[in-house]
Amino acid sequence: FTKLNFSSTVEEERHVRANDRDYNERFSYADNRIKTAKYNVFTFLPINLFEQFQRFANAYFLVLLILQLIPEISSLSWFTTIVPLVLVLAITAVKDATDDYFRHKSDQQVNTRQSQVLIKGILQNEKWMNVRVGDIIKLENNQFVAADLLLLSSSEPYGLCYIETAELDGETNLKVRQALTVTSDLGDDVAKLADFNGEVICEPPNNKLDKFTGTLYWKDNKYPLDNEKMLLRGCVLRNTEWCFGLVIFAGLQTKLMQNCGRMKFKRTSIDKLMNTLVLWIFGFLICMGIILAIGNTIWEQKVGSNFWEYLQWKELTINAVFSGFLTFWSYVIILNTVVPISLYVSVEVLRLGHSYFINWDRRMYYSRKDTPAEARTTTLNEELGQVEFIFSDKTGTLTQNIMVFNKCSINGKTYGDVYDEFGCKKTPCVDFSFNPLMDRKFRFHDSSLVEAIKLEEPLVQEFFRLLALCHTVINKNLTKIPLKWIVQGELVYQAPSPDEGALVTAARNFGFVFRSRTPETITLYEMGHAVTYQLLAILDFNNVRKRMSVIVRNPKGQLKLYSKGADTILFDRLDPSNEELMFTTSEHLNEFAGEGLRTLALACKDLDEDVFDEWMKKLLFASTALENREEKLGALYEEIEQGMMLLGATAIEDKLQEGVPETIACLTLANIKIWVLTGDKLETAMNIGYSCNMLRDDMNEVFIISGHTMLEIHQKMEILLSGLDMEKTELYSSDSVFEETIIAEYALIINGHSLAHALEADLEQILVDVACLCKTVICCRVTPLQKALVVELIKRHKRAVTLAIGDGANDVSMINTAHIGVGISGQEGMQAVLASDYSFAQFRYLQRLLLVHGRWSYHRMCNFLCYFFYKNFAFTLVHFWYGFLCGFSAQTVYDQWFITLFNIVYTSLPVLAMGLFDQDVNEQYSLRYPNLYRPGQLNQLFNKRKFFTCTLQGVCTSFILFFIPYGAFMTAVRDDGAHISDQQAFAVTIATSLVIVVSVQIGLDTNYWTAVNHFFIWGSLAVYFAILFAMHSDGIFTIFPNQFPFIGTARNSLNQKIVWLVILLTTVVCIMPMVAVRFIKADLYPTHTDKVRLLQQVSRRQGPQGQNLRRVRRTSSRRSAYAFAHQQGYGELITSGKNMKVPTSSTSTYPLSSPTRGTSLVKNGGTTDFSEEKSDL
Repeated sequence: FTKLNFSSTVEEERHVRANDRDYNERFSYADNRIKTAKYNVFTFLPINLFEQFQRFANAYFLVLLILQLIPEISSLSWFTTIVPLVLVLAITAVKDATDDYFRHKSDQQVNTRQSQVLIKGILQNEKWMNVRVGDIIKLENNQFVAADLLLLSSSEPYGLCYIETAELDGETNLKVRQALTVTSDLGDDVAKLADFNGEVICEPPNNKLDKFTGTLYWKDNKYPLDNEKMLLRGCVLRNTEWCFGLVIFAGLQTKLMQNCGRMKFKRTSIDKLMNTLVLWIFGFLICMGIILAIGNTIWEQKVGSNFWEYLQWKELTINAVFSGFLTFWSYVIILNTVVPISLYVSVEVLRLGHSYFINWDRRMYYSRKDTPAEARTTTLNEELGQVEFIFSDKTGTLTQNIMVFNKCSINGKTYGDVYDEFGCKKTPCVDFSFNPLMDRKFRFHDSSLVEAIKLEEPLVQEFFRLLALCHTVINKNLTKIPLKWIVQGELVYQAPSPDEGALVTAARNFGFVFRSRTPETITLYEMGHAVTYQLLAILDFNNVRKRMSVIVRNPKGQLKLYSKGADTILFDRLDPSNEELMFTTSEHLNEFAGEGLRTLALACKDLDEDVFDEWMKKLLFASTALENREEKLGALYEEIEQGMMLLGATAIEDKLQEGVPETIACLTLANIKIWVLTGDKLETAMNIGYSCNMLRDDMNEVFIISGHTMLEIHQKMEILLSGLDMEKTELYSSDSVFEETIIAEYALIINGHSLAHALEADLEQILVDVACLCKTVICCRVTPLQKALVVELIKRHKRAVTLAIGDGANDVSMINTAHIGVGISGQEGMQAVLASDYSFAQFRYLQRLLLVHGRWSYHRMCNFLCYFFYKNFAFTLVHFWYGFLCGFSAQTVYDQWFITLFNIVYTSLPVLAMGLFDQDVNEQYSLRYPNLYRPGQLNQLFNKRKFFTCTLQGVCTSFILFFIPYGAFMTAVRDDGAHISDQQAFAVTIATSLVIVVSVQIGLDTNYWTAVNHFFIWGSLAVYFAILFAMHSDGIFTIFPNQFPFIGTARNSLNQKIVWLVILLTTVVCIMPMVAVRFIKADLYPTHTDKVRLLQQVSRRQGPQGQNLRRVRRTSSRRSAYAFAHQQGYGELITSGKNMKVPTSSTSTYPLSSPTRGTSLVKNGGTTDFSEEKSDL
């Protein structure tokens, strides 16, 4: 997988001048048009034919067609090859054209979106594809960003704007971007913006989503640019009325498109194997041709020359060697049906049918969104039955990205239990009607907490007061913004993360409503009464502190410190008197974490006025220090956050999609390895891992790799690998074969920065070795391109079938790279669906897609291929044996019409019925016994060995089909004493025996009989006899005397008992050995499928056993370390007032928080992890 470079020349740096298209066009920058389609009107035919003739079989039939046009060597008409070949090429071309049409339609839909572009001093509506580098465009709230823009100005104070980057990194928490002060002064004044002629010199197009380096030159000054001033394509403008931006990168050169892989022509492993087999068959065909050609040469020299004088040949025009040469090509044509063109027509029909079965499956239909499953390609169905690795996105794929306040612990008592030990609901939903400002969507199932609030229990009230005060949420009084933010009346909460929003919403419903804030105050409605707190300081979080605190003065004049954060951090800073409460709360936290909930500990502290004044003086001094400012501030925060009193803990559920844990458990039992690749932070990813039961406390160990240098990563992985190898050696010291069956269970978690080093050529093999020895692998903080590189790594080193599943634009790259791409039509747009091979609405449908449709498709396709090769070898090699008895003259045994109709009419429909409808076990047992999926992963049902077995059976059948009738007819006589030794009677006997034998064989191969199977098998036999008698009838001879000269051969042959006895004997001898072998194998060496099929037959009358899905309550020693998708810098943003419409002048003599470093007001490098060191993607 290589990085895409869409420009014609290597660009070292980019020069962009605002409002100057003539200048910018000199550099031939890409326009804003995107293209994901493979073809256009002019390239479709050559490219599609080139792709189709990559199938060796198609090229093989083209060569045969050319040979058949040479009359000296052809004993078959050319139309027997050209008609099926053109039909196959046409069907495939129509299918490919249809797929590409929808890609063109999708591209057109994106390219024709409207955007407001400043052209010649006027804002004009332009299509996205007409936007050019250097244009200034206007975005409005909730609009997608059309290209990579330099933010110039916005409706928010200080040039701030808020964006959602779900399609880039999967995160739905808001990010803050800020324009340069000099450009933010331009505002929305179109005249000033039209006069803006600044020039940007920056880095060339690249795929790094988190980095941008450039300089703005304007009015003889230069200003540094970084990623905090960029709006990338794929982002959505949120909670910002308008903003203006300068286009820096457009179209295929945007960072989003640079992270998207090129559309690839995907082919299944069976397709690739068939290419190889066709080459082998062609080699076998050449060998047979050479043998028969040598035989012809020898026969012509020894025997044939004696007959030349009776033939009208001139001796000089032919000799034995030349005769052998011509015979070679004649036999190549005659024996070509070992790989008939109808095989590929049938394969396409089967794949199309399997695709429709997926589309029609009502159990994969999501009624809430009216979304059915869709097979967007028809070429990969059997590959669904061979998947070994699944690479899944997290946000929107495993989760709904909905945070719910689920439970809490206050003063040693838990609230919020919904289920009892039997999994039944024990409490109804709480009635919050007493609170007029409640959020009507909020649900809680423990009324005792509301009663405690109404009884005004001090600690309970203090608990929710903390949640209403200690946060960085802003109340936006904009009722027109109903997006993710909690909307009720005038309350529109702008939360930097869904977690913060969930906690503030919980406090709101329990009577502590966050109403508004200024840089110096926070106003709450406490049980209906307005209370204003003076905000004295925000002790912002970072990835080391793992906590956040606020210091406020209440209306009574009391100083309070409220803090929330990771329990492991807060517990070390509690007053010793909290020991017993801390122990109890710790038990509750274990219980919460055991259910996969995201936990926080809450604590508070009364502050002494004198102590606080002294501390604030130190803070003022530290905040103005020129050296080690952050360290000094951190030490002061640490000083005041001591001796706190524990209030309790919260538990938030990051709601999984329905059925995710059960689906993952079932797929794991099918020996499918599931890796989670997410742009989210480590703690969040780990929480979801525990929620999905991918991570468990009974695992031997969870390895976390986080480093900054290649040497460091190398050392860590070497240590892990040596430890795992030692464990493996101890477990398998008595076993000579180790097949990655992991008894000791390990999990590997690696972040994006470390993964970047691990994917280097020197370390990638070690990474693969370590990861494949672990049961669970989670890669967090990864870019879209890294997702694709991980998939490519496994494809290259493990040679296993991979499946990638995601729902956002950030997943497109890995969906294109994997053998199979699955798109979930979720909340992050349709980009993943449009790039996918299969799509549906819920992750849980993946289980049915693989274990039912995938396994059946693989089983059906393998049985189909085995049978097809068997019957065609049995059909074709009769000519080979006949060659030894006809002077190697390239004479056919059957008449030409039987050769033409055998694969098209006589045997096509029964094998199609088997390939479409056959089931070894039904869908209930397929899901109940996931290890039935294993044969597909091991490629056991169709491989080179299976191919040799079925072709050997075909060779033996052809031998029996020829020599039993031949031996019988040597001395056989008719009922009237006449000989039955004419060639046509012999041909009819062999042809009839062949049709009956292959029909019986397909009956033995069919596991699941339907009315269609019966109709096609019996119907095919009836059609054979009808056509046979019709072709040898007097009437057809009268109409076409040259084409059908053998009058009455069929009725004269088949009215003899001896002929039917020969047919019966031939059928029994051909079939009975295979019946005996299958019976002995099933009885002595039954496969797992045989056992399950027997179990199914025994319990056919019983319905599927119901599964008791009782709620699993798991104890866990692992707890979330403040797993908030939150960002550092929001506290400072609030206290500075820069994100508020009307900044209030400060009346306090104290600095509200530490000043920022440098010139940037908001430090935003993506979502910051509280538990791991912040690192680049």
